[in-house]
Amino acid sequence: MSVFIDLKTDDGFSCSPMQALHICEQGNIWFLSDINSEKNSAIKKGNHVQLFFSHPESNSFFIVNGRAEISIDPEKIEELWEPVAKDWFKEGKDDPSISIIKVEPQMAYYWDTNSKKMISFFK
Repeated sequence: MSVFIDLKTDDGFSCSPMQALHICEQGNIWFLSDINSEKNSAIKKGNHVQLFFSHPESNSFFIVNGRAEISIDPEKIEELWEPVAKDWFKEGKDDPSISIIKVEPQMAYYWDTNSKKMISFFK
């Protein structure tokens, strides 16, 4: 499954690949991100984002429109940490450049191209 986050930037829109690490009971979607990344800078200017999930093998796609917020909560970083994240955060869970992006979904769309159906979800 592929995930991309789409953000409004000064030069238009920017789309970045991400790994959704957790979806909580409230439906929020959680990511780790570098505190100095373009994603974080764009979110600070405007917190409306779009997430694009695709599963090409099943011809299905899921788009989430939502509001993003950034935090550096060490307990949440601990909860979300996966060993593969060390590829981006060399100092591990205590890397000072780690931040968390939480996306609160507002609306979502699911396409199943095999059945030619689109379903709209509201939170």
